Amino acid sequence: MKKRNFMSLLALGLISGATLAACGSTDSDTSSDSATKSSTSGDDFSVVMVTDIGGVDDKSFNQSAWEGMKEWGEENNKEEGTEGFKYLQSNEDSEFVTNLNSAVQAEFDLVFGIGYKLKEAMTDVSGQNEDQHFVIVDDMIDAPNVASVLFKDHEAAFLAGVAAAESTESEQIGFIGGQESDVISRFEAGFVAGVKEVKPDIEVKVEYVGSFGDAARGKQLAAAMYSSGIDIIYQAAGDSGNGVFSEAKDLMNADDSKKLWVIGVDRDQNDEGKFDTGNLTLASTLKGVGAAVKDISNEALAGNFAGGESVNYGLAEGGVDLTDGNLTDEVKEKVAEYRQKVIDGEIEVPQKP
Repeated sequence: MKKRNFMSLLALGLISGATLAACGSTDSDTSSDSATKSSTSGDDFSVVMVTDIGGVDDKSFNQSAWEGMKEWGEENNKEEGTEGFKYLQSNEDSEFVTNLNSAVQAEFDLVFGIGYKLKEAMTDVSGQNEDQHFVIVDDMIDAPNVASVLFKDHEAAFLAGVAAAESTESEQIGFIGGQESDVISRFEAGFVAGVKEVKPDIEVKVEYVGSFGDAARGKQLAAAMYSSGIDIIYQAAGDSGNGVFSEAKDLMNADDSKKLWVIGVDRDQNDEGKFDTGNLTLASTLKGVGAAVKDISNEALAGNFAGGESVNYGLAEGGVDLTDGNLTDEVKEKVAEYRQKVIDGEIEVPQKP
């Protein structure tokens, strides 16, 4: 599978709360000479996304993708519906194939699968519909009618680890993931590496919810962590992560001297941290899913669909980053220092725990 560059996500407005030391694209990527070309006119062009578990209001991954698709629709004078842009909600894994087939039958020109969990279903459906254009986000499918989009989540998580280590008062830090997978393992690995880079003696407590759609379980795990003395939790858990915010806010509303923090994921989750007397979102790792959806949709609309190709966005490409959030100036400076080290290749962030 070839690699290619889409437009810099920074140019599409990904970063709103962080300052990048550098942006641009690597020179190792190739052009899209072999890309499948769309013959659909702009007036008729339509796109659809099939969600992962959690839905378009998960305040995280799916929501970011849907926001990007809505922006694309508005910029191209499209209306929500089968002739413009739409989403198909997946409440269970068993619905992936059904939703993908429904998208094909509705004759959408471009079908997005949001999340690695859709890989198996999209591999099957794309193989049965070779004239249909598909995009898989957070995984790779080597097929001429599928474009693959990945993100270097571990690089953003590394910065979150640096920020957590520099901000903790209890010297105890936690990580709560959604469902164990290679993707979420990258978040864990990068985060732990960032903490250890700054404070090698800190042990990071790691727990997994087992689902991206179980906020109650996320809240339960967060309660156990905070009661043990942990004061900062980084959650990479989709809708389950909303339970982490809920528990932290309950505790802070009861006693705001506790100084508990949550690090958000995939989009700026500053608003999720608001409680009665303040805000407990320390920072958020950003992942340009929405910007990528817009970019790829525009490329396909212009007749440049990158079938059979992949792109991998990291810090250098402006595809991931960390917001300033409620970080102190000193911590922001430390994060900026390590951001540049990763971009320059001085630090290679691990992808596996």
